[in-house]
Amino acid sequence: MNSDHELPRVLGARHAMALVVGIIIGSGIFLVPREMVAAVGKSSTLYAVWIVGGLLSLFGALTYAEISAGRPAYGGEYAFLREAYGDLVGFLYMWTWWTIAKPASIATVVSGLTRTLATFAVFSFFANPAFLGMNWGQIAALVALWLVTGLDIVGTRKAADVQAALTLLKVAIILVIAVSCFVFSGPMGTLHNFSTMFGGARGGFSGFMVALIAALWAYDGWSDVATLAGEVKKPQRDLPVAYIGGIIIVGALYMLTNAAIQYVLPASSLAAADRPAVDAVKLVLGQHGIAWGAALVSIGMAISISATLVGTTLSGARIGFAASRDGLFFARIANVHPRFQTPAFALVIQSVIGSLLIFAIGKFQALFSLAIFAEWITYGLAVSTVFVFRKRDAISGRPRVFSTPGYPVVPILFILAAVALTVFQLVDDPKNTLLGCIVILLGIPLFRYFERKKNAAALPIH
Repeated sequence: MNSDHELPRVLGARHAMALVVGIIIGSGIFLVPREMVAAVGKSSTLYAVWIVGGLLSLFGALTYAEISAGRPAYGGEYAFLREAYGDLVGFLYMWTWWTIAKPASIATVVSGLTRTLATFAVFSFFANPAFLGMNWGQIAALVALWLVTGLDIVGTRKAADVQAALTLLKVAIILVIAVSCFVFSGPMGTLHNFSTMFGGARGGFSGFMVALIAALWAYDGWSDVATLAGEVKKPQRDLPVAYIGGIIIVGALYMLTNAAIQYVLPASSLAAADRPAVDAVKLVLGQHGIAWGAALVSIGMAISISATLVGTTLSGARIGFAASRDGLFFARIANVHPRFQTPAFALVIQSVIGSLLIFAIGKFQALFSLAIFAEWITYGLAVSTVFVFRKRDAISGRPRVFSTPGYPVVPILFILAAVALTVFQLVDDPKNTLLGCIVILLGIPLFRYFERKKNAAALPIH
């Protein structure tokens, strides 16, 4: 591997938008409606939660578009936070995502893929013991992870092309699911379902917040394209288009999918459905004697998760790569493969950590809580940098490539929402969120080590 630490700009607007859409739409839209209606109770409130979650994601994306278009650097939020608030804040972001948030997310996604495949009879052996205390599903998850890592290493453009193709397939399948529910439901489908209620819901403000967290998890991933900003051909033009266009597409698809599911399932049935989209299509097509409805949705989920996996592995490796380029992490992680021009070593280390987490599959709920907590602290901080950069750019006379619509209201609302979510999680789940704080703080002594090493290397030799 060479050591020039530069990655070629090979991604166009099509790739950037496909990354936004493809990473966001994973398994969430197919699964979280159950948790959401169980939290809020009313089908109508469920829609309000989706709208609020979509608006918050759009507010964040609009602000990120201004920041990343003006500063298209490797590492996304790491680069924003380091430039705005210094090395320590940037390093703590990188540390949190490199060690827990991103590997846990990748491990969860790839395990979700094998769990979805296990619904087919041919893969029923996934639950059987294999070796080293693992079952065959875990082995399959490891194989899938390393196959995608290999694709990422061979070429960023190739991986992005595959991800874009899978994204088109997942959008097509979502449209098929929606059309099936609306067109073929017959007397089973009714608008009355949108006014039904689930009596055992948590309800109130806390119920709304729990549902909102689930919705934001389904929308999560819109920020990942920022980590690849240094590899986008025309970032000043393409990144705002990718952010805004991607969120609008995802929001429209989520509204459509949720409406299709609710058209078939009343709130009580929705709250009891492990896989709401599967159950809805199975019921609709089953009444016409079509037995492959559930298989159709499962195939769609598998394709959707695969596209998310390709995109999230691509973006995650860039965070450690960027910190290493700046002398704040292990130097080898910044190496670029001489043939493929990709951060191969960073990709390998990322997958090693993800593989280790697959062994700890029973602890994913705790890891997921840590990831969500860390993400929203990061999102709020990253969006706040827009105020720092605007002030600095006004002083220096630096031109603004893209301006956040609704500034300063849009970023302020997003930051307030991030604070509210963080405080709510601290109160509602103190154990996991406090663990998240401890993990973040553990990065401070490690930062001091790399800071001393960097300063020593900068000293003149006498």
